[in-house]
Amino acid sequence: MDVKSIPNTVIRRLPRYYRFLDELMESGVERISSAELSRRMNVTASQIRQDLNHFGAFGQQGYGYHVEYLYQEIGRILGLDRVNEMVFIGAGNLGRALANYGNFVKRGFQMIAMFDQNPELIGKTLACGLVVRDIAELEAFLAEHPVRMAGIAIPKTNAPAVAERLVACGVKAIWNFAHTDLALPDDVVVENVHLSESLMELSYLYHSRYPEEP
Repeated sequence: MDVKSIPNTVIRRLPRYYRFLDELMESGVERISSAELSRRMNVTASQIRQDLNHFGAFGQQGYGYHVEYLYQEIGRILGLDRVNEMVFIGAGNLGRALANYGNFVKRGFQMIAMFDQNPELIGKTLACGLVVRDIAELEAFLAEHPVRMAGIAIPKTNAPAVAERLVACGVKAIWNFAHTDLALPDDVVVENVHLSESLMELSYLYHSRYPEEP
């Protein structure tokens, strides 16, 4: 499978498939057709088949998809069949909310350390049990606990320097909530999450549909 040839739009639909399949399993559904899955997800059946065909043949003619098997296979494709340890930089409101969100553990993401430079936050114990560490300890911690994933929720002025420190310590994937795009080496994967941009997209969709609303 040539990962580079798979469109980003397909990759971004995989977590949605995974979530719907999880809901189907919780409802006791054992198998489902692409037509029924398309009705539930509001994606065409042909699009579902095309998306999944990038990764292999998962359905059977006249039978559809075995829900649990497809769920496990998509989880494997997404790398959720293993524990993904990560550290997080930024113990502000957003960072703490993400650290305390238990569903990440269910999906295989284990946050093992939280760092900040604010003296008022360093030493605080979060609801998830992590103690906020001084960012000055970052390199020493990662030397003892090498991880390949990290999250950042800090001011954009500090984000590039912190990201470079993470990369120097061997981090290869960064979940970036700082309000800036990071310029990092090509072998580092960055997922930029700009919450304000998502809200602006929502505003556009709302006002384009209801132009007369105040």
